[in-house]
Amino acid sequence: MKFSYKGRSKEGAVTTGVVEARDRTEAINAIRGLGFTPIFVNQKSGLSFKLGSISFGPGKVKLSEKILFTRNLSGMLKAGLPLSRALLVLSHQTKNAYLLKIVQTLSDTIDKGGTFSDGLAKYPKVFSALFVSMVRAGEESGGMPGALTEIGINLEKSYALNKKVKSAMMYPSIILAAIFVIGILMFIYVVPTLTKTFKELGAELPSSTKLVIGLSDLISNHLLLLVVGIAVLVFLVILAFRLPRTKKGIDWLVVRLPVIGTIVKEMNAARTARTMSSLLSSGVNISRCISITKEVLQNVYYKKVMEEVESVVEKGGTMSSVFKAQTKLYPVMVGEMIEVGEETGNLGSMLLDVATFYEGEVDTKTKDLSTIIEPVLMIFIGVAVGFFAVSMLSPMYSIMDSIK
Repeated sequence: MKFSYKGRSKEGAVTTGVVEARDRTEAINAIRGLGFTPIFVNQKSGLSFKLGSISFGPGKVKLSEKILFTRNLSGMLKAGLPLSRALLVLSHQTKNAYLLKIVQTLSDTIDKGGTFSDGLAKYPKVFSALFVSMVRAGEESGGMPGALTEIGINLEKSYALNKKVKSAMMYPSIILAAIFVIGILMFIYVVPTLTKTFKELGAELPSSTKLVIGLSDLISNHLLLLVVGIAVLVFLVILAFRLPRTKKGIDWLVVRLPVIGTIVKEMNAARTARTMSSLLSSGVNISRCISITKEVLQNVYYKKVMEEVESVVEKGGTMSSVFKAQTKLYPVMVGEMIEVGEETGNLGSMLLDVATFYEGEVDTKTKDLSTIIEPVLMIFIGVAVGFFAVSMLSPMYSIMDSIK
């Protein structure tokens, strides 16, 4: 029989889960065996089911869920729980059905004599090469809790960095969407009324007014066709963006855009430095560090830089020589700091300092970007409203002049 329960851990955290037992007493003992004090225990009906448990294909694990998984696992290992027991506890805390399946598979892999990193490597879409390599290094050095803590920090920093950039773009996106919706409503309901008045009075219409009326007729009479056309256009644009040549062009453009280009450079500098710092601190060798960092970076041109770094290091050269030569992609300070790290033997520490510095710079610049975008949006809105007002009011003034 299955029993659902709510229990409290020694730290005071409340959790829920399900255990299998022959009766209620055995269920309570099983819950206590997991390290929880039962708050309530109820027998589950065999007929009940959850819609969320039905799977229609490979699920998805959010970055926030991976952070929580890593942090909790690290905490339990530090507290002295064996890995298999820690995974069992996590399986009762996990609400994501796909992640639950992964945790159960990881537990089975360990029970059969496999390693934790081998189990993680089976899910490359969930656990990156960076994640797996740091865990493997932790297994080999006996410092798994520390490696997981470092992974958690890395994931949190990546999450925070992405969130800041998305937050900076949220305001203009909402404003533009609102303008688009209001514009469509104006073209459907307001312009046709004014157009009817102009036709009745036989007014001579300027070119701008004819353009507005033409757009209104198109939207009013062929709205469905227009929606389908826009959907097809968006689909084709997305498809084009996925082509290697198009992606390469976009990667080239974003680095050279004013303001945004600087943020992109500093984001990639922070991501490169933090990834390499995390891997080095976990005991991963330098060649593997460079290879994994190349996979983490998304921009084609930054990947090429890491390929060059890999080639130079294999030939006995220094990383700093490459970064110092790539000032169009990486800020000058990156190469200088790496050079100091190589000379002093504190490369991991220097890279961490670089990552921290540029994460702060990105934070500041994204806030500044929001400040810059606001007046630009106001100007755009003013121009759009002004054009519409002049287009629709100028015929009225012509009519009033003719009446006089």
